[in-house]
Amino acid sequence: MKAIVIVPTYNEAEGILTMLDATLAAADVDILVVDDSSPDGTARLVTAHAEYRHRLHLLSRTRKEGLGAAYRAGFTWALAASYEAIVQMDADLSHPPARLPALLSALEDADVVVGSRYVRGGGVRDWPLSRRAISHGGNLYVRLVLRIPVHDATAGFKAFRREALERIGAVHSESNGYCFQIENTWRASRLGLRIAEVPITFTDRAVGTSKMTGDIVREAMLRVLTWRWRELANGGDVPAPGVPPGVSPGVSPREGRHDVAV
Repeated sequence: MKAIVIVPTYNEAEGILTMLDATLAAADVDILVVDDSSPDGTARLVTAHAEYRHRLHLLSRTRKEGLGAAYRAGFTWALAASYEAIVQMDADLSHPPARLPALLSALEDADVVVGSRYVRGGGVRDWPLSRRAISHGGNLYVRLVLRIPVHDATAGFKAFRREALERIGAVHSESNGYCFQIENTWRASRLGLRIAEVPITFTDRAVGTSKMTGDIVREAMLRVLTWRWRELANGGDVPAPGVPPGVSPGVSPREGRHDVAV
């Protein structure tokens, strides 16, 4: 499948070239960097790369609007360019480019593939105990409230078939924080799409600054409860992205196939 990796950036100049080189070397993919006008010159480094306008592309946005907004813009660009497989990945090498072939290979028999920290063979590196507890607790909370069979529901390293992105309605999703990841996984599960998880080792960023804040965590917790309430208010149907409860039903939930590759 013709594949592209979408990488949202904001002030990632310190590590962007290392990330681009590692990703281009890892798999036969193109890359789209979605930059929110980084003041540190991230976009200039991208356009100076030898693969720019070949395997590397840049989508510059006028202001910082959040992770979800950046991914929606990137998904729209990739779908318009007729890519068959779309991967989302962080710019800081927390997501290992070496696992790209495994995600794309799993996509041959799945609609959505999650690079998972929480299946056998996966894990995290260089995280303090407090962050491990928050991550495990957050995933447990999401799985219990939304009742989805994905071990790493908050994962940001994912691969989608284009048809899956279109059915999920990802370009019309609601979230602008890290719960963007949860929303698309929840909708994929309710649509009965085939979801596979492949193990990865998540490594804390070595350069740059984390974009995670308390507001982002609170947004995710509140949205998860809101989505479940809207689902119940629609008699078990999931409203389409952006549709309030009671207006128009979305997709009827059914149990999809959930694979764990180890």
